[in-house]
Amino acid sequence: MAPKTFRSAPHESLPGDLTQILDPGSREAWPACAYPALDLTREAVDFGLFQSVPLDLMLKHRFVPVHEENGTLVVAMADPLDVLAQDVLRLQLKRPLRFAGAPLAQIQEVLKKSESGQKVLDEAGEALKVQVLREEDVDDEVLDLERLTDKDEAPIIRLVDTTIFNALQRRASDIHMETTVNGFQIKYRVDGSLFPAADPIDRRFSSPIISRIKVMSELDIAEKRRPQDGRFKLKVRGRAIDFRVSIMPTIHGEDAVIRILDKENLGEEFKALNLDVLGFSPHELARIRRFAKEPYGMFLVTGPTGSGKTTTLYAVLSEIRSPEDKLITIEDPVEYQLEGVTQIPVNEKKGLTFAVGLRSILRHDPDKILVGEIRDNDTAQIAIQSALTGHLVFTTVHANNTLDVIYRFQHMGVEVYNFVSALNCILAQRLVRVLCPKCKTPVKSISSQELLDQGVDPAWAASATLFEKAGCVDCNGTGFRGRQAIVEFMGMNDEIRDLISNRAQLRDIKAAARRSGMQTLRESALEKVRQGVTTFAEINKVTFREG
Repeated sequence: MAPKTFRSAPHESLPGDLTQILDPGSREAWPACAYPALDLTREAVDFGLFQSVPLDLMLKHRFVPVHEENGTLVVAMADPLDVLAQDVLRLQLKRPLRFAGAPLAQIQEVLKKSESGQKVLDEAGEALKVQVLREEDVDDEVLDLERLTDKDEAPIIRLVDTTIFNALQRRASDIHMETTVNGFQIKYRVDGSLFPAADPIDRRFSSPIISRIKVMSELDIAEKRRPQDGRFKLKVRGRAIDFRVSIMPTIHGEDAVIRILDKENLGEEFKALNLDVLGFSPHELARIRRFAKEPYGMFLVTGPTGSGKTTTLYAVLSEIRSPEDKLITIEDPVEYQLEGVTQIPVNEKKGLTFAVGLRSILRHDPDKILVGEIRDNDTAQIAIQSALTGHLVFTTVHANNTLDVIYRFQHMGVEVYNFVSALNCILAQRLVRVLCPKCKTPVKSISSQELLDQGVDPAWAASATLFEKAGCVDCNGTGFRGRQAIVEFMGMNDEIRDLISNRAQLRDIKAAARRSGMQTLRESALEKVRQGVTTFAEINKVTFREG
């Protein structure tokens, strides 16, 4: 057999003790040996095997189970020449083993992404099923993620710590804790979709877990009949992460949702953020950039909560900001920090609302203003007056599409004439999950009827490259990694302004917008499917079939 050389790549930082356990002075290279080398980025890892192997053993001896062949467990080790470790594994696992080598960095990545936190989470859940922990046993300690593998840690604290750590590993934006008739379920929202974090826990333990969240957020533990909102901050791997907490009473107990705001990590990404990385088509990019550089007026972005409105506006600001201009934003909350931009957080408890803040902003002689959201008549009127008096105003409002925005402002009591005079453009937006580039597979066949059901001509498939999801380590088995925006962009012109001012039918306004180059949300979504970026199932979640 040809000589095999295994090298340990520099590992990414892990929390505290995990780094020391995983890499206690690994060798740089090994001599020739008879063990095969595996590439874990391409190898199909059977994650079901992780439930039968103790996590501490994997961390200590730097290995992961890969798959099973005829009753023999194939194990990938960072040091396949460590015969003492092999003997320990045979004694501990009590089953036939076959050893292979794999780079340490890949083993760490599998443990980090898929099972390091998940295994501890499952074990903590198991402990709760056999041990009753009363609310008064939960003490007010600072959350410490470096003690995930500490067996002496209280099960409730260990479960909450690991839940948060695992959510960060999986790139989750929210953690949902739900009390149901069948138990207490923890879920993660990753790329806009919810996934169970572990098996349900006995509902008797929901109260101590929610109490622990309340203690961390400095909320009232005794109050169980009214909603409560709070926040807390943790320092993980040297960076500060903010968490916003919402507690809601339900018929089965209390539920909690934790929003993760990793400002420092996202701040690094936003240093290079521009419209090119958001997935817009060249046609839409050109139109958006044109209107973003207008000297004054209102640039309006609309869509439901979590549709990427703030990200788009920050991408626009990143492209147009200049030392010659003064940029001021007022947001609730300030989620990302931009260098050279004055950012003001809304604080309604102390009287700093969007309307109050916007009035003060105008006294600071800004050139460009970002208003996080228009929620009421006062904010709308001030924003419109700002746009009419020489300021370029970027803002968002909740509406389903570009045309619904008109009725939204009418509902807030805004005069249509003032609104259309100030308005430069409306950008409606949604997010769709992107197929994982490492594991997506071509669609073998699709019938004409299936295409017709999606509202497209069967001939459309001739120029399409259709793919479907599969699942791998890189995407945590979901088949998707990341999201891209689909947009409906309506730039204002004299014809559209006249139609809106004269309260014309929506179909007439839409026809005029189409003549000026507007592409609907559904058309934008179908283009993503045609390019092999996403699937029909994904775009059907956020757009209506046309025709």
